[in-house]
Amino acid sequence: MTATALNQIKPATWQLTLGSEGIAAAQFARCGLDVSVQSGRDKPWYDLVVAKAGNLLKVSVKGSDDGQWALVQSYMKRAAGSTHGKKDFHEAIDQWLDHLGSRAICCLIQFHGVALHQLPRIYLASPHEIAETLRVTVNRLGCSILHESYEWASATEGTLLERLPSNWAFSEQRIQELLTREVARAISQKPLLNGNSPVAVWPAVPGMQRNNRTGVAVRA
Repeated sequence: MTATALNQIKPATWQLTLGSEGIAAAQFARCGLDVSVQSGRDKPWYDLVVAKAGNLLKVSVKGSDDGQWALVQSYMKRAAGSTHGKKDFHEAIDQWLDHLGSRAICCLIQFHGVALHQLPRIYLASPHEIAETLRVTVNRLGCSILHESYEWASATEGTLLERLPSNWAFSEQRIQELLTREVARAISQKPLLNGNSPVAVWPAVPGMQRNNRTGVAVRA
């Protein structure tokens, strides 16, 4: 069988999932991160844990071979009304975001148009970034599918081509950006207790104004 013929074979869903997770793990490892792979039927809502210098990211890997990712479709049945209107799409996005929240980042793997000897296109994004992009898509196209690229009609500019943000592309810089963001989030949420003092102090996140560098709460 030729390489061309092999490339035309459409993998099953589980094969696509397995391949996506393996490629994601390999690419994170190539960037110098320690990688732990979740396995088994009862694995949690993330697939990988990647770490560098003691900082961790939980990663949910989503593979696709058709140029789009149906991330929130399973939540449509839970949305009130289920009429597949814009309101239901937005509610499904809210439910997906509540489930994933800030607990993990998403690694999006795209095999569409990729030959066997090539790596797929890989993107990294937070759930909040994806939710924001999905809301725009719902308003423009009336669907909640995350597209790698799509055309839409602007009332003022005619037909436009929309792509995923360029800064989502997998890179060492993007990984570091998400790691730094996660560390800042963790620091902002975790109080530092000072011995037996009834006062808990939250250290400031880098970049905050000087006069807002600490928060104080009294504990019982």
